[in-house]
Amino acid sequence: MAYIDFVSKLHKSTNRDYLARILEADKAKCAHIAKQFGKDYWDGDRKYGYGGYQYDGRWRTVAEEMARHYNLQPGQKVLDVGCGKGFLLYELCQVVPGLQITGIDISHYAIENAKEEVRQFVHCGLAQDLPYEDKSYDLVYSITTLHNLYIFDLKKAIYHIERVSKGNSYILVEAYRNEREKVNLLYWQLTCECFFSDDEWKWLFKEWEYKGDYSFIYFE
Repeated sequence: MAYIDFVSKLHKSTNRDYLARILEADKAKCAHIAKQFGKDYWDGDRKYGYGGYQYDGRWRTVAEEMARHYNLQPGQKVLDVGCGKGFLLYELCQVVPGLQITGIDISHYAIENAKEEVRQFVHCGLAQDLPYEDKSYDLVYSITTLHNLYIFDLKKAIYHIERVSKGNSYILVEAYRNEREKVNLLYWQLTCECFFSDDEWKWLFKEWEYKGDYSFIYFE
């Protein structure tokens, strides 16, 4: 199990007004709408989620780093748990032509509006109940998804990621290192159910025998 950072540069490129998130709207109502993971969450007002999640190539550098680190080759199989609209899967296919990809996401809207080139490879489903055979993927990854689960489903999701992976897996979740980052996370999040420090996450990974790689994003 190793800490590997593929995403923090992308995460830090977005400016966030944490106070405005709770002062300018009914946060509880916004969270309720966001947790439906429908059009409002992906392509509605920013107070409900992404505020418009369209392909702009931002995931290309992440795909390049992941492909290089895991030495991905044509013909290998990759699974994205919480794939959203499939933008990272698309970029991985551009970086490694011939890669076999699968994506799964709870959001019917995201799957129906996935990037056209990968739409046939993504489908609706649950991270805590992956419908794939044991050791069937060369790389399994989940980026900014698992913290949205309740802890009992989180444990199941990590078990399934381990189960379907041949050995390479990567998990990225939201975390905090101090009280300021904890407050910012609480202010900003709309769908998070697991609020853990980075040390708590590492403890859980070991407790649940997760052997893959991981990293965290912080709200500084």
